[in-house]
Amino acid sequence: MSTTGTIDRPATHGPRLRPSRKAEPAMALRSDNHASTHPDTTSSRQNRTRDMQLIPEAMARAHMHERMREADSERVGRRMVMARRMQRRAERASMRARRALALAVMQ
Repeated sequence: MSTTGTIDRPATHGPRLRPSRKAEPAMALRSDNHASTHPDTTSSRQNRTRDMQLIPEAMARAHMHERMREADSERVGRRMVMARRMQRRAERASMRARRALALAVMQ
C-alpha cells in the first residue's frame, strides 16, 4: 500500500476532503470523538509520525552495528589463525635448532 499519511490522519485525495487547521479545535470539542479529547493527542500523533520516519534510520543503524560486530569477530578470527600459524612456524624453527644442536654435539 503506497498511500501517504499517518494512522490517525490518512492522506485525502481531494481539496474538499482535506482537514483544515481550523477544524481541529472544533473536533476537540465534540463529545463523540474520544481520541481527540485527550490533551496529548496532537503530540502523540507528531511523535508517531516522527517515530515512523525514523524507523529506516534506526534499521540502518542496527544493520551497520551488526556488520561492524561481524567485521570485529572476523578480525579476531583472522588474528587467531595468524597466531596459530606463527606458533607452528616457531615450533618448527625450535625443532630445527634442537636438531642442529644435537648434530653438532654428536660430532
